[in-house]
Amino acid sequence: MSSSTEGSTKAIFYALGANGGIALAKFAAALFTGSGAMLAEGIHSLADCTNQVFLLVGLKEARKPADISHPMGYARVVYFWAMMVALLLFFVGGAFSVLKGIEHLSHPEPISNPLVALGVLGISVVLEAFSLRGAMLEIRKISHGKSFIQWFRETRQSELMVVAGEDIAALAGLALAFIAVLLTVMTGNPLWDALGTIAVGVLLMIVAVLVIREVKAMVTGESAAPEVHAAIKAQIQAQIQAHPGVASVRNFISMQWGEQVMIAVQAVMQPQPSDLTLVDTINQIEAQIQQRWPQVRWCFFESDHPLLSRRTG
Repeated sequence: MSSSTEGSTKAIFYALGANGGIALAKFAAALFTGSGAMLAEGIHSLADCTNQVFLLVGLKEARKPADISHPMGYARVVYFWAMMVALLLFFVGGAFSVLKGIEHLSHPEPISNPLVALGVLGISVVLEAFSLRGAMLEIRKISHGKSFIQWFRETRQSELMVVAGEDIAALAGLALAFIAVLLTVMTGNPLWDALGTIAVGVLLMIVAVLVIREVKAMVTGESAAPEVHAAIKAQIQAQIQAHPGVASVRNFISMQWGEQVMIAVQAVMQPQPSDLTLVDTINQIEAQIQQRWPQVRWCFFESDHPLLSRRTG
């Protein structure tokens, strides 16, 4: 297991432990107080627990060895499970909370024992902050000084991105729920509780849409992370193009494949004395790339003819 996978797994277990305890506390408080915002938060935490189980399943499946049906392995299956998590967050966490809030608007009910609800929310904030801190520490190790927003947009680690997004949504949702319950207590108007429930749902749906957008790009097929793509390309243009057997590099693409990277190089080759010499030259170039970049699992090298290059270039 690579260090990045270990970091993601650690962050997922932090979140699973925190959300499991929080969900139990929230449902107990919702039953005791009748708070719709608290119930919405409980549903959110339960959905988060399910999400983290999905992510762990995805990481386990991604480690399956390649076979005839999947010759490049199962690494990209993590994107499928990340998409499932995002959809669950949208519908079970967000849409259900909005519907519950609308129901409370139509049939408002007073909150009993509000201090219990506020206490549970306060404890939940501490636990969620602990979970988010764990995720942010892992992100900091691999972000190379990027801001969180830039890392979120450029990362190819779907599972860590989902955990961080959920934790941020959870903390913001807890703040909204706390404010809603507090306003309900201060004004005696249960309308605030209903509005808080709707606000929590809308927040979860917004976060889910942002996550879905990023995971969709991964499922469609993204290049390696920008800094990795640029560094490998620079190596090819400098070191590989300087190889005596290569005349010029015509094209270079990379594709992220879960934790691994696939690259393809199209190069115009110098005339070689034999086919075996050409094959040896290509093998040397591929070995140079994979020695410098261990995450490059597949390297496809296409040799081109100089005359064909001029006709089609």
